[in-house]
Amino acid sequence: MKQQGVHPEDAEGTSDAASRPDTADAAGQDSEFVEVTHIDEVEGDEPLLPARVHRPSDLMRLLVGVLGVIVLLGIAAFAHGTTSGLEQDINKGTGQAPDLLIKIAGLASSIAILLVPVAFAIERLIKRDGLRIADGVLAAVLAHGVTLATDLWVAKAAPGSIQEALTQPSPGDIHALTDPVHGYLAPVIAYMTAVGMSRRPRWRAVLWIVLMLDAFSMLVTGYTTPFSIILTVLIGWMVAYGTLYAVGSPNVRPTGRTLMAGLRHVGFRPVSAAREELPASDTAETGDRGRRYFVTLEDGQPLDVTVVDREQQAQGFFYRAWRNLTLRGFATRSSLQSLRQALEQEALLAYAAIAAGANAPKLIATSELGPDAVMLVYEHTGGRTLDSLPDEDITDELLRDTWHQVRALQSRRIAHRRLVGDAILVDRSGTVILTDLRVGEIAAGDLLLRMDTSQLLVTLGLRVGAERAVATAVSVLGPDAVADCLPMLQPIALSRSTRATLRKLARERAEREREAVLEASRLSKQARQEAAGHDTEPALDKPGKKAERAEARAEKRAIDEALEEAREEDLLTQIRHEVLRIRPQAPVEPARLERVRPRTLISFIAGAIGAYFLLTQLTHIEFGPLVANAEWGWVAAAVLFSALSYVAAAMSLLGFVPERVPFLRTVAAQVAGSFVKIVAPAAVGGVALNTRFLQRAGVRPGLAVASVGASQLFGLGCHILMLLSFGYLTGTEKTPSLSPSRTVIAGLLTVAVLVLVVTSVPFLRKFVVTRVRSLFAGVVPRMLDVLQRPQKLVTGIGGMLLLTACFVMCLDASIRAFGDETTSISIASVAVVFLAGNALGSAAPTPGGVGAVEATLTVGLIAVGLPKEVAAPAVLLFRLLTLWLPVLPGWLAFNHLTRKGAL
Repeated sequence: MKQQGVHPEDAEGTSDAASRPDTADAAGQDSEFVEVTHIDEVEGDEPLLPARVHRPSDLMRLLVGVLGVIVLLGIAAFAHGTTSGLEQDINKGTGQAPDLLIKIAGLASSIAILLVPVAFAIERLIKRDGLRIADGVLAAVLAHGVTLATDLWVAKAAPGSIQEALTQPSPGDIHALTDPVHGYLAPVIAYMTAVGMSRRPRWRAVLWIVLMLDAFSMLVTGYTTPFSIILTVLIGWMVAYGTLYAVGSPNVRPTGRTLMAGLRHVGFRPVSAAREELPASDTAETGDRGRRYFVTLEDGQPLDVTVVDREQQAQGFFYRAWRNLTLRGFATRSSLQSLRQALEQEALLAYAAIAAGANAPKLIATSELGPDAVMLVYEHTGGRTLDSLPDEDITDELLRDTWHQVRALQSRRIAHRRLVGDAILVDRSGTVILTDLRVGEIAAGDLLLRMDTSQLLVTLGLRVGAERAVATAVSVLGPDAVADCLPMLQPIALSRSTRATLRKLARERAEREREAVLEASRLSKQARQEAAGHDTEPALDKPGKKAERAEARAEKRAIDEALEEAREEDLLTQIRHEVLRIRPQAPVEPARLERVRPRTLISFIAGAIGAYFLLTQLTHIEFGPLVANAEWGWVAAAVLFSALSYVAAAMSLLGFVPERVPFLRTVAAQVAGSFVKIVAPAAVGGVALNTRFLQRAGVRPGLAVASVGASQLFGLGCHILMLLSFGYLTGTEKTPSLSPSRTVIAGLLTVAVLVLVVTSVPFLRKFVVTRVRSLFAGVVPRMLDVLQRPQKLVTGIGGMLLLTACFVMCLDASIRAFGDETTSISIASVAVVFLAGNALGSAAPTPGGVGAVEATLTVGLIAVGLPKEVAAPAVLLFRLLTLWLPVLPGWLAFNHLTRKGAL
């Protein structure tokens, strides 16, 4: 293999040409290209590129710098003994240095700290890189401002321990303190970092020598502390990368002229180059594959060249980092992979695939194109991708050939990791060639190989259907290998583009089902109208309510039949059914592939924030005397109201279920819900448990979902009405320490602003509408059934009011258990605080609203005039009775109902 680098100055000298577009004739080759560039016109081969790019790596370094500053200040604040001991050890060690050495180091560092930046600026200007110098100057100015702000904060507002760690008495004036941050050193560090010195080893070595000399001289002479030096370095580093990410780094993408020069350096004689046009979709997974060129030579076959630069490699960085964090066992490649590592990985996979007997592009040369790009040269393959082939050209022979290529890779333990339509190439002779091996892995485990099989099953199933995809896979891989991939057949194991396609198909299926239901409803109404038009009997002779009920049942039956006829299985289910026909004993339980779920991470963060706010309220409260003086009669009343709430919850559910369901078993299900909501967000866990309970009680699945949705919808309406009503009552109260009307008005205005924001942003509006529609689907027909039984409706609404009353009285009793007449508040104020806290608890992603509810209730009670010495323990007692103590009975009820088949 030929490998040779292009001199860095060749790439730098042409970097400014990247933003000058030039047009040319389109190439009439096998692939689609956007332009053709000849050897004298190659400098304009790129489309219009941004002059600056925002690199995720700069943002990550900024966040690391911020974290470093926080950790440093935390150590200075809470580890005073460690900081003072470290300073004493350093002063003791540096005090033994010879005076001559100290003077020489101080003089050299003072001169070098000024000369090095100037020398580097001159070197950059000679190479026509003035944009970097401007970035460095901006970063230096901002760093100086940050140091001034930090000095002011340490002098005026910082805790004493931090001040002692960052300053000490000045040697020249014992009444003055040294600077917490060096006002000249931080700007120099920011400047040198922003101009890109880290990429030049010689300049980087000079900078570190200067910094070490300056730190040594300052420590020995007593003008600084170790923590001050570390903070200075972190501030300069942090401001530099923050500046680079905010304004963007100069775009140093190699141009066509650099590409041609690189090809000549590895022994080719190019004539023209045409850039291939890649689809804009799936940027996070395909955008970093590099720019592809079709290159013609003076002699010999044409070439396919891939150019990868730092900017393209950064695309999809956050998506890859998230996958690495959340997925177990088969995480994608390193998110911070260097260009050299990317080149070596792709070259290794190209050679390994060909050695395994698979058809893959043949790599014939590699080269570096300056410090910021690499080039991989392949023999030209030509052909069309699977995505671009018409359906009639995708034959069973072509599908089997594709599976043969995958089998060849898997025989040598090579995982492709991206078997999607645009990675499968079909040449003129019909031979299948697997491309885009860059993200693959060698020595792959069984998990990755099975994922490849499931991904290709879905990719082919999207084009030819589940039956043909499974049949051709079984004919090549065998039934056992195909059956083993079923646990991997889940959306999270598929590529991002495949998941997007499946979501789109799911939306289309849902829309077809909705249209079928609407059409059935329309035909039913039309039939009734036609029957009424032919009916000549007097209106008084009609059976009245019986006829209306019969019509409603007929319409509901027609809707259910239309829904059953229109219901379609998704592709993954179809593939599972096809495999199970061949191997009925195949494992179908999905494998656990997620290490951390987004909901778990959000729950942890939200819980930590809520716990922090709650603990800040508890730090100054003495619970011993408070508990000793508690009114246990009110505690018993709070327990009674908490127990009564489960009866009210059962009433609120059964009121929206026309079918007959045992009441006591429903109460037990609500008790079981107290266990379920600990392991899931309250709203989600309750909905799932009640739906499952109604289905087991004999209610049809669609009607069970509709009943729970109707209960949730009425509950939401009652909650809002009661919040407004009690808010109005608190606003009319006359208390000297509270202006509740302003609080209520501010809350209502906040809610109104949030509603306006959600309705005005298309993405948020679509998200909310989709979730609400899925939650309350079928609610309206169900409500018509409930309205025909007024006693049921009264039971449901009465249960909701009783449920809210139980919780409000439980909270009020908890307050009275720790307070007295001088600290009591009105029941209306308690109701407003509970309703607001309950709403936030339902919205919070933490199980049972842990953290969010406690913090909201405590802050709310304090806001309405209750002392925090009473509010905090009252909230803890309320949550203990309504959340934590019912967990054990809930677990027992859950197991009992599960054994009885009720859940």
